[in-house]
Amino acid sequence: MSTTEVCSSRAALLLNLLITLLIPFTGTAAAQNVPAPKPKLSFTVILTRHGVRSPIKSVEELNTFSSEPWPVWGVPPGDLTPQGRKLMELLGAYYRGYFSSNGLLSPTGCADADRIHIRADVDARTRETGRALASGMMPGCAVEVHVASGKDDPLFSPLLAGIGEPDRTLAVSSIAGRIGGNPTALIANYRYAFETLREVLFGCAPFSPCPAEKQSGKLVLLDQPSTVVALKGGHAADIQGPLKIGSNLSEALLLEYANGMEGRDLGWGRLTEVKLLEIMRIHEAYADLARQTPYVARIQASNLLSHILRSMAQAVSGTTLGGSLGKRGDHVLVIAGHDTNLSNIAGMLGISWLLSGYQPVETPPGGALVFELWQQGTGEFVVNTYFTAQSMEQMRDVLPLSLDDPPLKSPIFVPGCSRGDRNMTCTWEEFQRTINNAVDPSFVTH
Repeated sequence: MSTTEVCSSRAALLLNLLITLLIPFTGTAAAQNVPAPKPKLSFTVILTRHGVRSPIKSVEELNTFSSEPWPVWGVPPGDLTPQGRKLMELLGAYYRGYFSSNGLLSPTGCADADRIHIRADVDARTRETGRALASGMMPGCAVEVHVASGKDDPLFSPLLAGIGEPDRTLAVSSIAGRIGGNPTALIANYRYAFETLREVLFGCAPFSPCPAEKQSGKLVLLDQPSTVVALKGGHAADIQGPLKIGSNLSEALLLEYANGMEGRDLGWGRLTEVKLLEIMRIHEAYADLARQTPYVARIQASNLLSHILRSMAQAVSGTTLGGSLGKRGDHVLVIAGHDTNLSNIAGMLGISWLLSGYQPVETPPGGALVFELWQQGTGEFVVNTYFTAQSMEQMRDVLPLSLDDPPLKSPIFVPGCSRGDRNMTCTWEEFQRTINNAVDPSFVTH
């Protein structure tokens, strides 16, 4: 073989070797140009508190803690107000727009009405909340609001419905142990909030004598005895005294603000948003102790959380599962309950949230804990958890909601399963394990 032939042979060999080496890289480059499948929103659970209601306590009861009468609401105690209904309709319309933007529901029409399951507690305010959400989400469509047939729904009030046998002595100890067995000490910790509340109730300057508080028939809030007691019926234990009474009074003022009341109907002309935020520290302190203490939370919310998990598992598997709410093929599950249900689940899972203008882990009217099930391009399912609610301004002024002007949203880190991504998502397997570990099966019924 001549020198020229040898060189030509070597060149051909080198060229073939180079092509062989480059093939994987050109294949990778081509693969990189193919966009990965986008994550798909597959199923959503919305556990919502009912909308703005009138105070549950009667005006006569409230009047014993104020120098002047409380306003007349025009609806029975504890019922949804007309503004409360309108606000829930606005939230329903927002949910429809959000879901349609993510391909979960069609943007208009009634074709997806059968893919929405709404379950409400038996109270009038929760039933009406479910109907208002349905009206906003699917206007003019037939969306049934499912309500239990009995007096007490075990989903929302398991102890009243006879689910499980709580250790009521343990429940008392679990609350008392968080405050050193000394509920009176709480007053000092929240003294400025109590003084702000007194300023609104009686018009007295904080930390000063208050003759109006000494009127005949009036009760001095801080003079009421503080104690942790075992209860019968629907609650295993409770903390009573100034913290609980102050919680009821502060929430009544919040409801006035959210309902758009003005003039003397709004805290007798003495309530501002800044004062309300301070006063609500009392409400959240009470909710933390009475509802989020782990043992109390677990016996109260295990049944609800178990049904939520089974409903999500049904969506993942595509097969009908006992203990789920709704049917196979549903896209949205709405559960209309109470602030107690939200607080209980927060205590069970050790989760928290913070929205601008609210106290930590506050549960304003219409506020919702949301579990979104997303299917990744790989086929893997992940869970995105967050809390959402209208801002004070959005509620008070009945402002329309849209993708450009959405309600407030706080992403939630779920201990035991959340990852370090922006949305703090959990893989479905880790989420299942975390929930199953939190649930007490002796307080669950299917």
